[in-house]
Amino acid sequence: MGLLLKEGIDINLIKSAFLAFSLIGSLMILINIFPIFKNRLSNYTLQMAGLIGNTSFLGIPIAIALLPSTTINFTIGFDLGTTLFAWIFGPYFLQEKAHNKKIPKIEGLLNALTNSPASRGIIGVLLAYFFHLDEILGNYLWIPARIVIALAIIIVGTRLGIITYQKGKIFDINEEIKFSILLKLFIFPFIVFLISKFLNFDFYQSSAVILQAGTPTAISTILMAEAYDVKQKIASKILFTTTLISIVTIPLLKILLNAVN
Repeated sequence: MGLLLKEGIDINLIKSAFLAFSLIGSLMILINIFPIFKNRLSNYTLQMAGLIGNTSFLGIPIAIALLPSTTINFTIGFDLGTTLFAWIFGPYFLQEKAHNKKIPKIEGLLNALTNSPASRGIIGVLLAYFFHLDEILGNYLWIPARIVIALAIIIVGTRLGIITYQKGKIFDINEEIKFSILLKLFIFPFIVFLISKFLNFDFYQSSAVILQAGTPTAISTILMAEAYDVKQKIASKILFTTTLISIVTIPLLKILLNAVN
């Protein structure tokens, strides 16, 4: 909320959110249409783990650390589009393989969306605009916003520690998960890079969405897998593995972006 108040909500947030939502949806369709992709990403857990990134708790802090504050709308927009897709379609996809195939309740969907940091920030900003408090709150929240968003990385580390403790041999890259890891850390950011060039994004705009695309698998994928009792161990392995590998791939992405600029 503090970050958005500082920079303001504009069309860039909407463009970035639409880009993330439509691209993830399109890739999900392509994966399930073409056998060459479907054979390598045979279930929805693998597909979502390869496309839904940790854009909230890791992507936003990374963007704050590496990019100008003027790109925050692109960063948060991409997070919002990813979050919307994950919680609108994720429960439905995973229930396809579960024993209980009920349609997700609207209350659960709304609760999941409002629990997203991006959604809460946007709701808070809209309320601030409505009561004409945006300038005052923006000045007061700017510094604590940067501190809190940086500390969000601790949440990721804590969750990984819990997963490691519970799941045993978590760092076991087998044939089943390697294509999901490749998609998440390498192929998906490259596709976003091509699209950002096609859309004539400038350097910092491209960097914002590409770094978000290159984030490791989102915690939400394992939460949904556990909730519907579908491929929990696979989701845990991909989450843990992509997060560790991203320690190398995200800085590498930034170096490559600087090189091609």
